[in-house]
Amino acid sequence: MKKILSLILILTFAFMTTMSLIPTVGAVGDNDGAEISQEVTAETTDNASGSKALAAGIAIGLAAAFGALAMGISIAKTSDAIARQPEAAGQVRSSMMLGLVFIETAIIYALIIAILIIFVL
Repeated sequence: MKKILSLILILTFAFMTTMSLIPTVGAVGDNDGAEISQEVTAETTDNASGSKALAAGIAIGLAAAFGALAMGISIAKTSDAIARQPEAAGQVRSSMMLGLVFIETAIIYALIIAILIIFVL
């Protein structure tokens, strides 16, 4: 199950990044493609920025959703482990905190990618 979720997340990031890189196609003027009208240029820019916003929103939304799911599962399993072996509570808790840091780091990376999609691409 974990491998499937990881694969879905990776494919989603790849798809969203690829979709934001594809330029939109506009109509060409009468001069054999030498000039593009201002109206078509504005429409192309609007379409591109809308695609970027959609890609960034989906990327950060999925990363946050899967991150929250992973954190919930981690905390539930940690609580179960501490309930079964209270003497190992310190080690289990420190391992959980380290795992939560890694999950949160992945979510922050998704946020950085979303910001890059919007402002750089």
